Amino acid sequence: MSDSPDRNARVLPPWVINLFFAVGIASSVAIRLLIVLNHVAREWVRPCWYLGVSGYLVFFAYRYLITRRRRRLIADCRLVEKLAAGEALSAEEQAALEYVVQSVAKSRENINYLAIFALSFAAIAADVLLSLMGK
Repeated sequence: MSDSPDRNARVLPPWVINLFFAVGIASSVAIRLLIVLNHVAREWVRPCWYLGVSGYLVFFAYRYLITRRRRRLIADCRLVEKLAAGEALSAEEQAALEYVVQSVAKSRENINYLAIFALSFAAIAADVLLSLMGK
């Protein structure tokens, strides 16, 4: 850990957040599409799998870095302890807390989780229907 928090911690611009959100959703669609492709176009299973897994590698590396930055700031500034004790925060600590709060508030991970849930449900339903139809 460093002696002072990352003074350059800034919430990423919306286009970057949206780009990684799109990569996450596209990967989620690709992975769930595998179940349908297995029934109707087996030659597309492997390319779709590579696309989905490659996208997940990029998306989850991004999510890991964001979470690591948040946790590092919280730990380096001892924000949990200071807030629990009611201690005043320095300007640098306030900036770190502001970054963490804005980063969480602007994150679209809740929509991503909802999409993963809905797409998983749809993939299961599609598999059951296609299996019943003999495809």
